Amino acid sequence: MAILTAPGLATGMAYAAPAVPVAPAAPGTPAAPGAPAAPATPAPGPGATSLEQVRKDIEELYRQAGAATDAYNQAEAEAKAQSDKIVEIANQIVAGQERIATLKSRAGAAARAQYRSGGLPPSAKLALSDDPNQFLDGANRLRQGEKAASDMLTELDRTQNDLKRYAQDASAQWTLLEANRIKQENAKKQTEEKIKAAEELENKLEAEEKARLIQLEQEAQYRAQTAWLSTGAMKDVKGSASEAGKRAVQYATAQMGKPYVWGAEGPAAFDCSGLTSQAWLAAGRPIPRTSQEQLRLLPKVALKDMRPGDLIIYFDDASHVGMYVGDGAMVHAPRPGRNVTMAGAGSMPIKAVVRPDA
Repeated sequence: MAILTAPGLATGMAYAAPAVPVAPAAPGTPAAPGAPAAPATPAPGPGATSLEQVRKDIEELYRQAGAATDAYNQAEAEAKAQSDKIVEIANQIVAGQERIATLKSRAGAAARAQYRSGGLPPSAKLALSDDPNQFLDGANRLRQGEKAASDMLTELDRTQNDLKRYAQDASAQWTLLEANRIKQENAKKQTEEKIKAAEELENKLEAEEKARLIQLEQEAQYRAQTAWLSTGAMKDVKGSASEAGKRAVQYATAQMGKPYVWGAEGPAAFDCSGLTSQAWLAAGRPIPRTSQEQLRLLPKVALKDMRPGDLIIYFDDASHVGMYVGDGAMVHAPRPGRNVTMAGAGSMPIKAVVRPDA
């Protein structure tokens, strides 16, 4: 049985070719057979049941932390967009104020010129003029000047209205920015609380129990993956990676062994959507930052049409994402305390598959 052990895996999980048909890895993508080899399972000790419950509790806490991380990342992205918008509005206000100053200066010059002319009515100027043609020429220029003055006043009024609208827009953006700042703080607090609770559970374990916990994680992933493959989910999956997809897969797999850090986008560490968004950015296609926005905004594809480079969104709340790499496997940043690694594509509940380069 051909076994691939990906270098840098935190768990040292090995993958073996499944007994059901799977899509061949696309050229240029790393081989990644679809089902993990079943971990050697020693006879369970007296604390096995309670340790399994601890595993489930820790897993749920980290999943909740992942959802809160997504909320934090989304609020952060929105806050940045609002900050950029406020800067843009500020520049528009400065330009508008400079335009008003110029228009007022021109209006003042026109008023002074009219004052110097004495403000005589046209009929009086014609009677006093020695040269009627010169008067008519001057009158034509006067009409042109009056129209220019009228246009200038109209533009001044429009610019002043623009400044009022800019001020209103800036106020609205500040309100949104403050709301997103509060969202960020709440999401950060929730994330930190969930991670702390999970770490406290894990820190209570003895070294032997921690090793057993990792093995229980592997076994749970193996059961989920083999159950998923046994449904025939991969039998029609034969898609080949696009050129951009190959670049995205190459980037993502090159990060294996780097730690998960919530909110991180590399280069030293990643969270789950930080990894997938940066991989596709490296492939030349910017995509949304969070797994929930990736689900919402990227085109969905049927599982049978999945190809390397596609993103697999997990759990009902779309709180986790991995990148399909071929042969029933995906690469992902799992959770705090674990490194970027390869796992079975069906080792968690799949919600949808999306394609960044559809």
